[in-house]
Amino acid sequence: MAALGDDPIKEWILTEGKATQIKGTRSIGGGCINAAQRYDTDAGPFFVKTNSRIGPEMFEGEALGLKAMYDTKSIRVPLPYKVGSLPTGGSFIIMEFIEFGRSRGDQSALGRKLAEMHKSAKSDKGYGFHVDNTIGSTPQINTWTADWIEFYSKHRLGYQLELASRRYGDSAIYEKGQRLIKNIRPLFDGAVLEPCLLHGDLWSGNISSDTKGDPVILDPACYYGHNEAEFGMSWCAGFGGDFYNAYFQVMPKQPGFEKRRDLYLLYHYLNHYNLFGSGYRSSAMSIIEDYLYLLAA
Repeated sequence: MAALGDDPIKEWILTEGKATQIKGTRSIGGGCINAAQRYDTDAGPFFVKTNSRIGPEMFEGEALGLKAMYDTKSIRVPLPYKVGSLPTGGSFIIMEFIEFGRSRGDQSALGRKLAEMHKSAKSDKGYGFHVDNTIGSTPQINTWTADWIEFYSKHRLGYQLELASRRYGDSAIYEKGQRLIKNIRPLFDGAVLEPCLLHGDLWSGNISSDTKGDPVILDPACYYGHNEAEFGMSWCAGFGGDFYNAYFQVMPKQPGFEKRRDLYLLYHYLNHYNLFGSGYRSSAMSIIEDYLYLLAA
């Protein structure tokens, strides 16, 4: 029988987790990157994600994001407890287990609580985050930057364009994307830009509700950015009119919102192109070319 120290997950649960007995574990699915399990104990359940190939840096970034969102006391997120390395290689994160309800919850409540998080959590360091993290499995660079347009151009669009150029030799999307980057500033005329805490990867798979019906968001790629960037995954998040109406009651819509919307979709389309292949290229290229036409660039 393996010693307790050989299993850092069980060791934490049975010491700092204040459990005396682990009653059982079961897989609950962790997506395409990580494995996920529920640990049932006499101190309640714990949620555990593991990755056999990646060190703890990825989960450390996730834990910092979850804790930052949790501390806003606005929208419910699982509280992270422990990140560590596995003795066989890879890493783990232990966090609060939240029992989900039967639906994704109320759209108005989601919009309102998300806006409350954006309104309450601002950075005095500018745009970025305390550490680099990941968007899916793609590195996400979060170097603190004073200017939002510079940050988004370099560390979001520029990084993805360079990745596409290296990975696919796609000089066409790279060159047109770079032209766009050099000309986006007019899209922000009249907008108030503040570094708000963002979830960063808000699509339907990362949105749920608890058993009381209150919204829950999870699996973040947090950073401090322009609040509108939070809607970059709206093409697969299912945000409706009730969501946006409730959101804008707390965080008023800025001038030019509609003109910028696709600019924030572009980052995620480029990331999906880099992660999953050519099926997303046409959507990204279409956005780039439409903006080049709009901006006469």
